[in-house]
Amino acid sequence: MGNAALDDLQRSLGYRFEDPGLLGRALTHASLNPGGVSNERLEFLGDRVLGLVVADMLYRGFPDENEGALARRLAALVSRPSLARVAETCRLGDHLRLADAERDAGGRANPALLANACEAVIAALYLDGGLAPAARFVTAHWATLVAEDRAPPKDPKTALQEWAQGRGWGLPVYEEIGREGPSHAPLFTVRVSVADGRAAHAEGPSKRVAERDAAARLLDRLEAR
Repeated sequence: MGNAALDDLQRSLGYRFEDPGLLGRALTHASLNPGGVSNERLEFLGDRVLGLVVADMLYRGFPDENEGALARRLAALVSRPSLARVAETCRLGDHLRLADAERDAGGRANPALLANACEAVIAALYLDGGLAPAARFVTAHWATLVAEDRAPPKDPKTALQEWAQGRGWGLPVYEEIGREGPSHAPLFTVRVSVADGRAAHAEGPSKRVAERDAAARLLDRLEAR
């Protein structure tokens, strides 16, 4: 990343790094350096920092809500679509470091890559300056998302079940159709279908996450018709 691009991104993030290499690593996809330096470990840390800051925002912002409602809000706010939306606002895609094949396949606009990079950038802010700059970034960019939905969102699995039952159908059917990766970091693929045969599938680090994301995808398709 050139100096001009680095300066532009740091202005967008509202923070100047003591160690710019951290920011570069946060934007380095594994395809560029197979088995080498990438943003994957930073994603892990950034996910936890994001969760803490957003949970604190919700705890303070919705003092009358119970744990279940707060948990549903949190799940929606730290989901891939929310992260990708913030990444687009910060134009992280313009700065992603990708292998040629990944870039040519549209990687700079890929929601999954954008979401991962956003988590990694949050971790880089945390490691470089502590919780304060990471929290400022999250608060600034998630405040609008928090304010958009004054009622807690329904869990996608619950919403899909209610959609199906409202039409007199049985419960949605979830099926694990794939599992790969090492035992300490598995990747599950789950398919969900409803009575008329329409289905969707999604991947996740646990069956619960994969089921939730598959339900959200299928619900989006069903409600779009």
